[in-house]
Amino acid sequence: MTTELPSRARVVVVGGGVIGTSVAYHLAGLGWTDVLLLEQGSLSCGTTWHAAGLVGPLRASESGTRLVQYSAELYSSLEAETGQATGYRNVGGVIVARTEDRMVQLRRTAANAAAYDMECELLTPRQAGDLWPAMATDDLLGAIWLPGDGKVNPTDLTMALARGARMRGARIAERVRVLGLTVAGTAAGRRVTGVRAEVAGEEHLVEAEVVVNCAGQWAKALGDQVGVTVPLHSAEHFYVVTEPIAGVHPGLPIMRDPDGWTYFKEEVGGLVVGGFEPEAKPWRSPATIPYPFEFQLLEEDWEHFSVLMDEAVRRVPALADTGVRKFYNGPESFTPDNQFLLGETPGLRGFFVGAGFNSVGIASAGGAGRALAEWVVEGEPSTDLVGVDVRRFAPFNANNTWLRSRVAEVLGLHYAVPWPNRELETARPFRCSPVHDRLAAAGAVFGSKMGWERPNVFAPAGSQARLDYTWGKPSWLPWSAAEQRATRSDVAVFDQTSFSKYVLAGPGALGWLQWVCANDVDVEPGQVVYTPLLNRRGTYEADLTVTRVGPEEFLLVSSSAATVRDLDWLERHRPDGCGATLTDVTTAHAVLGVMGPRSRDLLQPLTDADLGDEAFPFATSRVVSLGFATLRATRMTYVGELGWELMVPVELATGTYDLLKAGGATDAGYYTIESLRLEKGYRAFGRELTPDYGPVEAGLVFATALSRGKEFLGRAALETHRAALAAGGRRRRLVSFVVDSPEPMLWGGELVLRAGVPVGQVTSAAWGETAGACVGLGYLRHDGPVTHDWLASGGFEVDVAGERYAARCSLRAPLA
Repeated sequence: MTTELPSRARVVVVGGGVIGTSVAYHLAGLGWTDVLLLEQGSLSCGTTWHAAGLVGPLRASESGTRLVQYSAELYSSLEAETGQATGYRNVGGVIVARTEDRMVQLRRTAANAAAYDMECELLTPRQAGDLWPAMATDDLLGAIWLPGDGKVNPTDLTMALARGARMRGARIAERVRVLGLTVAGTAAGRRVTGVRAEVAGEEHLVEAEVVVNCAGQWAKALGDQVGVTVPLHSAEHFYVVTEPIAGVHPGLPIMRDPDGWTYFKEEVGGLVVGGFEPEAKPWRSPATIPYPFEFQLLEEDWEHFSVLMDEAVRRVPALADTGVRKFYNGPESFTPDNQFLLGETPGLRGFFVGAGFNSVGIASAGGAGRALAEWVVEGEPSTDLVGVDVRRFAPFNANNTWLRSRVAEVLGLHYAVPWPNRELETARPFRCSPVHDRLAAAGAVFGSKMGWERPNVFAPAGSQARLDYTWGKPSWLPWSAAEQRATRSDVAVFDQTSFSKYVLAGPGALGWLQWVCANDVDVEPGQVVYTPLLNRRGTYEADLTVTRVGPEEFLLVSSSAATVRDLDWLERHRPDGCGATLTDVTTAHAVLGVMGPRSRDLLQPLTDADLGDEAFPFATSRVVSLGFATLRATRMTYVGELGWELMVPVELATGTYDLLKAGGATDAGYYTIESLRLEKGYRAFGRELTPDYGPVEAGLVFATALSRGKEFLGRAALETHRAALAAGGRRRRLVSFVVDSPEPMLWGGELVLRAGVPVGQVTSAAWGETAGACVGLGYLRHDGPVTHDWLASGGFEVDVAGERYAARCSLRAPLA
C-alpha cells in the first residue's frame, strides 16, 4: 500500500475501516477502478479493530435483512477470492428470553424470519441449554435459534476487502490524514471537487469527482467543515475477553441475553462478553476527538461495566471463577435513531456518507458498501434505503449538545424490548407548534417526528397523560377510540403543523413539476393534485399534494419526516435553465385539520367564504378569512371524512385553534389519524410507499397521468410494471385487511399467511374503532394475479406473536 498520492482520482474514500474498504471494493467491482482510499493511520485502526465481529442477518425490516444477508454471503467467499482469511464462521445464534414481553418479541422475530424466507426456530429453555451448555437456563422462558448467524474477525475482514479492492484496481494509502474538502459553486449548487490531505507534515490536494466519507467517529467533523449534516456522536462501548472456559469451543453459537443487556461469543477458548448497558456513557464531541487515535482504547471503567458483568455471571455462572484477559473500552459512533447514515448529502453534490453504524458496522459493511457503491455509480439507490438515508435528518440534528443527550439513550435502548410505539425521551421537547402549550393543557401525550412535538393521543381529565408500552391493547386505546368516534360522527381538530410545506414559484415552475410529478399538475389555480414522485425505476421517492396557486406558483405539502429528502430530490431534478425558486415554508405556517361530518357546520359561521360542496368541492384550496385570521383552507383529508386542512400563519394559530375549540371540536392525535387512514386504505410514505414499490403494486395508478400523454420521470418503468401486471405472473400487491376477532392488537410487521403458507407482511396496522377490530395494509405475494376473487376465497391469517387470527383481505378498504 502506498503513501504516494496522485493529484487526481475519480473517487476518494475517506477512512480505511471495514466500511471504507467495502465501498472501495464494491466501487472497483462495478467498474469504477479509479478509486483512492485514504486512511489517517493504519487500516482498521479506528473503531473496526475492536468490534465484536457479530454477523446476524435477521433484522427488523426486509431491506435491512437483505443487506446483512449479502454481507454474510460475501464474508464467506472473500478468502477464496483474495487469499486473505476473514475468520468468518457460520456458527448460528441463540437469543434467550427471561420475560413474557421478551418472548412475544422473539415470537414476532420468528414470524419476521418466515416472512423473509429465513430459518428461525423457537426453543424451550432446555433446547437452548443443549446448544449452549455453559448457560444457566433456570430463569428462562424460551429462546430462538438463528442458524444464519455468524462471526468474523473484523481486522482480517478489513484486510480482505482492502486486498480485493486493490486486486480490482483501487489504490489505498495509509498514514494520510484528510484535513478537509475542496468545494466549488454557490450555496444554490455546490459540488465537492477534492480533498486536502496531509502526508508526513506536507499538504497535498487530490482532485475528485466524488468523495465518500467513511471516517467513522470523525465523519461528523468532516461534514461540519462544509456545512453538511452528519449527525453522530461517540459513546464508550465495553466488552471483556475471558480466559478459557470448559465447554467453550470455536463452533459455539453466538448467544444474546437482551434482558441482561449482554452478548457472548467464543474467542480462543474463552468468551467475549459485551453488551449495551441501559445508561450509556457518551464520549467526546466529534470535533474534540484526539489525533492521532490509532488502535487506542479508553480507560477501563469496571464500575460502569459491572451492570453488564453481573448479568453475564447470572447467565454464565462459570464467569464468576474465570479470569479476564483483556478489558476493551472502545468508542463507537451512534446516530439519533440507531440507524446508520448512507447516501449523497443534500446541498453538496458528489459528497457521500457511510458512517454511524451503531455497533452493527461489521454485520452491515458488506451490504452497506455495495449499496453505497451502487448509489455512487447509478446516481440513486437501487433498493429501499429510506430508513438509513442521511437525508432523514435536518441541520438542527447536528447540534452536539442535542446529539450527546440523544445518543446516550439510543445506545441504552439497543437491547431494550422494541415496543412498537416507543418514543425517545431525551433532547425533548424540541420543535413545538404554536399551539403546543394549549395541547399540553388539554392532556396531549406527545410523540416526536422530525423533531416536532406532536400529540399522539389526549388523556381525558383525571387521567395521567403518559404512554404505556405493551404488545397488547394499551391503556390509551380507549382515549384514541373516543377520538375516532368524534371524528367519524362529529368534528375533531388535529394539530398537523409538522407537515412539510414548500413553495415552488417563478419561471419554469410548471415544467419542473410536470416532469417530476407522475400526476398532471397543470390544473386551474386553487385545485389540489395528489401525486407521487417516482424514480427511474418507477418506484416511490415521495408522496404529496400539489396546490396550484398561480400560473407559475405551487404549494407542495408532504409528510413530516420527508422535508430534507423531498427538497433534495426536487433540486436534483431541476430542469436546466429553470429560474424558479424552491422554498421551505414548513415553520412559517401551522396546520390545523378540522375533520368530521360536522366540520362544515363549525367552520361556516366563522367565514364569509361559501364552504358548500358546489362552491368548495373536494381538492379545492383557497385563501379565506376565518374569524380574525386570513389563512389557506384546503378541502383534503387523510382520515376519510369531510374536512379542511387550515394552513395558518404561526402568529395567528392560537386564535384560530381557540375558535375551533369554542365551536365544539374534539382534540385528536396521530394515533387516531393512523387508525382512520387505515380504515380508509390510505397509504403512507415509508411504509406502504417506498423505493421498492410503485403505483401498480400500491394500487395507486389512478394518482398518475399514465393514461394520458404527459411525460414524467419514471413513466417508462411504470408502463412496464402495468404491462407485467396485465400479463400475469408472480408479483406483490398491497391489500387492506380486517382481523375477524376484536381480541388481538396489531402494530405492523406481522406475518400474513394463506392456508398456512407465508404470503406477506403487514406494513401498517392499528385499532379501527368503526371496524370494531384491528385493520391494516400489507403486501401479499402470489404466483398469479392478486385479484378480488383470489382474496375473496379466504384462508388468510395474521400471526400475532405466534397466535394466528383469521383476517379478511381485499383490494378495497374496510370503509371504502
